[in-house]
Amino acid sequence: MGTFDAVIAKYLIETPYTLEHAAEVMAGEQSTGTFVAVPGETPELKRKFGAQVLHIEELDVYDRPALPGAKPPQGHDGRYRRGEVTLSFPLHNFGPSIPNLLAAVAGNLYELQEFSGLRLIDLELPEAFAFAYKGPQFGIDGTRRLAGVHGRPIIGTIVKPSIGLSIEELSSLVEELALAGLDFIKDDELNANPPYAPLELKVKAVMQAVEKVADRTGTKAMYAFNITGDIDEMERHHELVAKHGGTCVMVSLNSIGFAGLAHLRKYCALPIHGHRNQFGMLTRSPLLGMEFKVYQLLARLAGADHLHVNALNSKFYESNESVIRSVKAMKQPLFGGNLAMPVLSSGQSALTAEPTYRTLGTYDLMNIAGGGILAHPQGARAGVLSMKQGWEAAMLGIPAETYALTHPELQSAFLKFKKQ
Repeated sequence: MGTFDAVIAKYLIETPYTLEHAAEVMAGEQSTGTFVAVPGETPELKRKFGAQVLHIEELDVYDRPALPGAKPPQGHDGRYRRGEVTLSFPLHNFGPSIPNLLAAVAGNLYELQEFSGLRLIDLELPEAFAFAYKGPQFGIDGTRRLAGVHGRPIIGTIVKPSIGLSIEELSSLVEELALAGLDFIKDDELNANPPYAPLELKVKAVMQAVEKVADRTGTKAMYAFNITGDIDEMERHHELVAKHGGTCVMVSLNSIGFAGLAHLRKYCALPIHGHRNQFGMLTRSPLLGMEFKVYQLLARLAGADHLHVNALNSKFYESNESVIRSVKAMKQPLFGGNLAMPVLSSGQSALTAEPTYRTLGTYDLMNIAGGGILAHPQGARAGVLSMKQGWEAAMLGIPAETYALTHPELQSAFLKFKKQ
């Protein structure tokens, strides 16, 4: 991580000014300066507490701006310069606090008229943050222990339709999936505590089904209950899940914020499944927002045990290269604590196992398939088996189509999903 008393932030910027001028504006605006000199802004103050420009790397020059709103200087030559800028922020200015850190390294930067593009692409934090935040409590190893899954990915699904099922329908589905040997089931991000199926009734029904199957098979499926809500609501709902023997809770990270996640982590006794829905608005424009490399660092620090990263060849816009970078970032140690588990979802089926394993080179992940399991031609049980068979083939180095010749569930998955 970063130096003892400073936060190091790296940005991709585009500006109609020189990169040097833009970098100085960034440093001043987010530490000791504003648009005009003010009383008390002494050279000594700037020296001690001003953000410093550490490095500037020029990349390219463009004829038009990436984003609207920039105000070029008088006599502008019509060129927009892109580059990478690295700044150092004194920890003294905000302390080991994620909300106040973001006010410094992001804050008003995105609104400055000197920029036609700005993206936070990397962040290094001093060790003081490790003492202020707990990080993942369970991570990969703890989740595997609770789920009883080792030596392969954790295979999961999402309750569909997205808005949820009746309590009776949900109970029946969970029992069917657990009997099929599914490791992990999660609520959709659209379904938490709706009036037609209150979480209290959902938790009771789901855990009765899970325990019923566990008594029969000796294996307890992990169910991630969506407890996203206001601060006091999340605490009540966590206690509800724990009281009924649940082994996972889920939250929408951008709905509750990093401070909400850190608060949940303080009392949480279960793995926290972090869903990143809404992340697209922070990152989809290549010259705006932040890289997942930064986002996952803050989410892990605040306590997420699992983090969604989309998936290869998914239904979403994100490129495979971006997903690969996301998984790689999550493998980097964070102050020596537990590693969070990458969660691959979106457009997953038995057909995606082999390219995923070949490309990512790891099975320390959750592979979650909604339609890829629930829409299997032979039903959900066959869908679960097909996912496991797809990963068996991948890890054995056997072409999936060859493996499918002796595994009918995988064969049916090929016939179904190859057409999608």
